[in-house]
Amino acid sequence: MCATALGLVYPNLLRILVDNIIMDGKFELVPKLSLFIVGVIALKSLLQYIHGFVGARVGNRLVLRLRNTCYEKLQMLPANYYDKVKTGDLVSRMTSDLEAIRNFIGFDFAQFINMGLTIVFGSLLMLWIDWRLTLLTLLLCPLLIFMTFRFEGHIHPAYRGIRQSMGRLSATVQENIAGIRTVKSFAREDHEVDKFAVHNETYRQAQVEASDVLARYYPVIELLANLCPVLLLLFGGLQVIHGSLSLGEWVQMSTLTWLIVSPMWWIGFHINKYTQAKASGERVIELLDHQTSYRRSNCTLDKPTGIPIQGDVSFEQVSFAYGDDTSAYALSEFTLQSASGSVIGIIGRTGSGKSTVMHLLTQAYEAAAGKIQIDGVEFDRWDPEILKEAIVPVFQETFLFSASIRDNISYGVDEVTDEQIMEAAVMAQAHEFIERLPKGYDTVIGERGLGLSGGQKQRIAIARALIRNPRILLLDDATSAVDVETEAKILTALKEYMKGRTTFIIAHRISSVWHADEIIVLDKGKIVQRGQHEQLAAAQGLYRDIYEVQSSGLMS
Repeated sequence: MCATALGLVYPNLLRILVDNIIMDGKFELVPKLSLFIVGVIALKSLLQYIHGFVGARVGNRLVLRLRNTCYEKLQMLPANYYDKVKTGDLVSRMTSDLEAIRNFIGFDFAQFINMGLTIVFGSLLMLWIDWRLTLLTLLLCPLLIFMTFRFEGHIHPAYRGIRQSMGRLSATVQENIAGIRTVKSFAREDHEVDKFAVHNETYRQAQVEASDVLARYYPVIELLANLCPVLLLLFGGLQVIHGSLSLGEWVQMSTLTWLIVSPMWWIGFHINKYTQAKASGERVIELLDHQTSYRRSNCTLDKPTGIPIQGDVSFEQVSFAYGDDTSAYALSEFTLQSASGSVIGIIGRTGSGKSTVMHLLTQAYEAAAGKIQIDGVEFDRWDPEILKEAIVPVFQETFLFSASIRDNISYGVDEVTDEQIMEAAVMAQAHEFIERLPKGYDTVIGERGLGLSGGQKQRIAIARALIRNPRILLLDDATSAVDVETEAKILTALKEYMKGRTTFIIAHRISSVWHADEIIVLDKGKIVQRGQHEQLAAAQGLYRDIYEVQSSGLMS
C-alpha cells in the first residue's frame, strides 16, 4: 500500500515541477526537486522489493505446507482411489499444479492488490483535478474491464484443459518408464511412441486453444488501453490551449492515466496467471476433498488400546464387489471362523476371490455386506493403527524401495537390531543369498527391486513382514516365485514362528497349504469346499482336481 501511495505522489511532483518551477522560471529548484523525485522512486523500489520478498516467502511457505498436506492425504486415501487414478496425474498435481499456485500467491496476487489500489485512488485524484476530463479520458475503461473478464471466462476452461492433458501426458510417461522392460520384451516401442504422440498432440491442441484465446483478446485489450491516453491528449490538450487546465495538471493527468490504464492493460496477463492457478487449485482441492479411509471416521475405539489383539478372526456372510457392479461379486457370502493361533489355507483358481479376503483384512476395501470381526469386535470399530500393527501382509506383487536390503527388511519398524534383521532373513531363507551380494545387507537395490530375482524379492518381503512380529500374518501367494524346495524350507522355518499367531496362507499350490488347520476352497467367490488336506484330497471336488493335476506335474 505504501508503494502504491508513493506511485501516486510522483505525478503530483511532476505537476509542481511544471507549474510552480519551470513555468515560474525557478530553475534553481529543478535539481532539488529532481533529487526528491529520485528519492521517492528509490523508496518505492525498496518497498516493492520488500513486498516481493515477503510475497515469495509467503508463497513458498504456503505451498510447502500444501504439498505436505497433499502428500499426507495420499497416504490416507483408501486403496480403491488408486484403482481409478494414474500415478503420473498425481505427480503432476504435486509438482506443476502446486508450482502454478506458488507463482500466483507469491507474485500475481500482490500485483492484483497493487493494481486495485492504483486504479481506485488514481481515479479519485483525476476526478479531483477535473472530473469532466476524467470521465472523457476513462470513457473506454468499462469496456476494457468487460473485455478483460470476458477473456477470463474463455481462458480458464482452456487452461483447465491444459492441466488435464498434462496430467495424462505425465501418466503416460510414468507408465512407460515403469513398464519399459515389458515394452522392450514385446517389441512395442513404436506403439508406445505412437501412444505418447497422441497424448502429446492433445496437449499441443490444448495449448493452441489457449493461445488462440490470448491472440483474440490481447490486441483488443491493448487497443482499448491505448485509446485512453489518446482521448486525454485530444481533450486535455484543448483545455490547456483554452487555459481551463494548466500544463502541469495535464502532465499530472497524463501520468495518472498511464498509472490507471497500465494495470488494466496488464490485468489480462495477471488473470492469465490467475486462471492457471485456479485450474491447478481445483485439481489440488479435488485431491484434498476426497474421502479418506472409511474406518478412520467410523472408529469408536470399543477395544482399549492397552489390550493387544489376540488374533481371532471371523467372517460372517461377507460379500464384496470391485467397483459398483454388485452383480459380479468377487466374494459372496463368505463365512469363516478362525481361532487365535490357527493356520488357514485359501486355495482356488485364478479369480476365485482368494486375494480379496486379504484386501478386506488389510483395510484396503470395505465389505459390501456381512461382518468381519477381530476378537469379537467388528472390524470398523477398531482403531486402524492398532489393526495395522497387528495385521501384516506379504503381497504377491512384491514392492521394494530403492534402498539397502537392511532398510527394506526393517521398513515399518522404528527400532530394530542387526540380529533381528538377520533372524528374519534366515527364517525367510534370504540370509544366504544376501550374504553373497557385494555389500551384504548394505547392498542398495534398484528401483522396485530391480537386480533381484522374483524369488529373492519375495523372500525379502517375507522377512519384512516377520520382523514386524504380527498377531495376524497374511501370505498372499508369497512363495509363488520360489522353487518348491525353497518353499518347503520357508514353510518349515515358519512352522515354529506361526505358533500362537493366526496365519492366512493364500496360494495356488497345494504344497503351500496342505499343513493348514483348515483349508478353504474358493470358486467364483464362493466357498465350495472346506476341511483338512487329507479329507479334501480324498473327496470328489475342486481341491482333488487341483491336487491331482499338481501331483502329476502338469502344474507347478
